[in-house]
Amino acid sequence: MNSATAHLRDAIHERTAKIGVLGLGYVGLPLCVEFARKGFAVTGFDVNKEVVDALRRGRSHVSDIPAQVLREVLRTKRFHPSNRFDELSGQDAIIICVPTPLRKSKEPDVSYIVTAASQIFHRLKKGQLIILESTTYPGTTRELVQPMLEEGGLKAGRDFHLAFSPERVDPGNKTYRIANTPKVVGGISPDSIRLAAELYGQIVETVVPVSSAEAAEMVKLLENTFRAVNIGLVNEIAMMCHKLGLDVWEIIGAAATKPFGFMPFQPGPGIGGHCIPLDPQYLAWKMKSLNFEPRFIELAGVINSSMPQYVVARMADVLNLRRKALRGSRILVLGVAYKPNVSDVRESPALDVIHLLEERGAVVSYHDPHVPRAHVQEKRYASVPLSAAALRRQDLVAVMTGHRIVDYAWVLKHSRAVFDARNAIPHGPDPKLFRL
Repeated sequence: MNSATAHLRDAIHERTAKIGVLGLGYVGLPLCVEFARKGFAVTGFDVNKEVVDALRRGRSHVSDIPAQVLREVLRTKRFHPSNRFDELSGQDAIIICVPTPLRKSKEPDVSYIVTAASQIFHRLKKGQLIILESTTYPGTTRELVQPMLEEGGLKAGRDFHLAFSPERVDPGNKTYRIANTPKVVGGISPDSIRLAAELYGQIVETVVPVSSAEAAEMVKLLENTFRAVNIGLVNEIAMMCHKLGLDVWEIIGAAATKPFGFMPFQPGPGIGGHCIPLDPQYLAWKMKSLNFEPRFIELAGVINSSMPQYVVARMADVLNLRRKALRGSRILVLGVAYKPNVSDVRESPALDVIHLLEERGAVVSYHDPHVPRAHVQEKRYASVPLSAAALRRQDLVAVMTGHRIVDYAWVLKHSRAVFDARNAIPHGPDPKLFRL
């Protein structure tokens, strides 16, 4: 271990190391706050000046970071939001938390990672620790980021350190936060792994080192591919149960009583959010480049992406039973966020359902207290207030999320018909209630 590495290690343990975080979204901002609360001086960087200015005023745009918590770390002067990237040169450790979306062709869009690495390269100095957290395909850290950072002559593993640690943020989860969620760490050298593990060990209870950056990158993709494949399976089981005249929720509940060898997943109108719809496609793209066909991923993607169409077809069936056509019917969607108790609508299948209903001539509105406004294609929507009279005016109420955004028993009482796509309504016979 050279002197620069030893100095950084000491600074980490003494919590005098300066931490820079690139990207102040749902991953980066909580990370900034957690390091600042543990006594580190943290600079959070973002290209969006409006976001930076709002954070400086104590206004949080991330639901997991209440304004009160943000203002606490601002008062201590341990957290400094910035869009001045020259300040990167003063950081001892820099963590990249930028988005990694998919292109329409389902190819990885690593342009944000490239931009972040370029900003770091121009300010890179000996002894710095660079960590990538953005979800990406195996090989990105070593094959893309490392060559970019080494263009000036400094060598990773010798002059600076480079690691990958996949984010494990679950927005809205009140049980598992940064501190009690184990952190996987891999790197391009033993010292890189060790330093990254020691840095995260200051804020996380359990750190799990793996042998390489590629192994850490693959861990994240396995986690979310596992979920995508199993959700695809249970979505297909839901369609099978409908054909067989069975209640899929009863089947899942009974199967879940087995104390070994079974893990319950729930069907729904599709998959949404920042991880499950996208991450498996990163792995699929990488494997196709190696002439390997990722068949499970492809099949799960087909099933999950078809669920909005299936849900709309089932809703049309429900209306037909009531002698109503889909065209011209008034339909209220309950919940448009991609998961319970959050305001995040990224990749939300509820938005796809709304679009498909509109295409078929339905008159659609929605209610979600967490999402006051939403865009579907080019059309803007606003969450509508609920009342017994408003519910009675609807031909069908469609429940898209499983959180209790309303009293569902009350909704059922005052509605003509309810289609439950998320098992939000308690079980019980009711001729007005139809399930996925």
